[in-house]
Amino acid sequence: MCPQRGPRAREVLGVERGKRSYSLETIKAYFALTKPRVIELLLVAAIPAMLQANRGDIDVLLILGTLVGGWMGAGAANTFNMVADYDIDQKMGRTRARPLVRHKITKAKAAIFAWVLLVISVLWLGLLCHSWLAAFFILLTNWFYIYVYTKWLKRRTWQNVIWGGAAGCMPVLVGWAVIRDNVQDESPDQWWQAVVLFLIIFFWTPPHTWALAMKYRDDYAKAGVPMLPVIASPVKTTQQILLYSWLTVLTSFLLIPAASWIYLVAALGTGLVFLVMATRLHNGVKAGENVKPLKLFILSNNYLAVLFIGLSVDAVLGWTSIGDMLGWNLTLF
Repeated sequence: MCPQRGPRAREVLGVERGKRSYSLETIKAYFALTKPRVIELLLVAAIPAMLQANRGDIDVLLILGTLVGGWMGAGAANTFNMVADYDIDQKMGRTRARPLVRHKITKAKAAIFAWVLLVISVLWLGLLCHSWLAAFFILLTNWFYIYVYTKWLKRRTWQNVIWGGAAGCMPVLVGWAVIRDNVQDESPDQWWQAVVLFLIIFFWTPPHTWALAMKYRDDYAKAGVPMLPVIASPVKTTQQILLYSWLTVLTSFLLIPAASWIYLVAALGTGLVFLVMATRLHNGVKAGENVKPLKLFILSNNYLAVLFIGLSVDAVLGWTSIGDMLGWNLTLF
């Protein structure tokens, strides 16, 4: 038989369990500060850019290293964002579970955590991934996301997500910079492709975000954030969603000459579905129907994921591009 523990032993055991539980909760809280779901989407954008930057030649270790460095940089930006948005996060039901609002971590400790992540990210990309240009893009992302978007645009204009979305486009530039800075041959960098990938995400961000904002319109209104669904009618909002959906799809077609038929099929197929769903949302609002904008929000995630997976597979296989088949010169810049 096991000896029974006395009151003192049980008390000590309870304290130890409490400490372990507290430590685990603290770790979870710090992890939540980085907005892991948002980072997943950013990394999905970086991978196809890195594969396309040197078609047919995969450096797995370099890609993994870049993803780690990029994760820390994005995590720093998201943590800084939570610190800056602490006041409005307390007013919105969608954000009341965030660590700072629930007082799991203090704002001061969160800021220190963000700075540590940012410094390590910059040094990681510069020293280990051999790309100080990528490190610069990480610094630019954090500055733009916090000072331009979070502290200025977000609280002043409905165009906040249009221009502020540029921060979410930066992973493709980070990935492209790392690969091109490590390529040993004299092949052209073709930065125009990175710019196209940047613009795909840039135009994709507004319809993606506004669809979610339609669902949580009252939350944003309560917090005083002038998101488009707050200050414009549903019809005006869906008009803008449809416009930027078209811009997204048409921009994705610009990359077709630099890829093979695999990306061509992915761009045409996903683009068609995206436009159909955006059109249905707009027509439903005009007809006064009870629409579900969250469906478009979810579909927009799937659209970007499938489009970029198609580009990734295309780049890995490295088949002759459509532009090369047609004899086009794709070396722009």
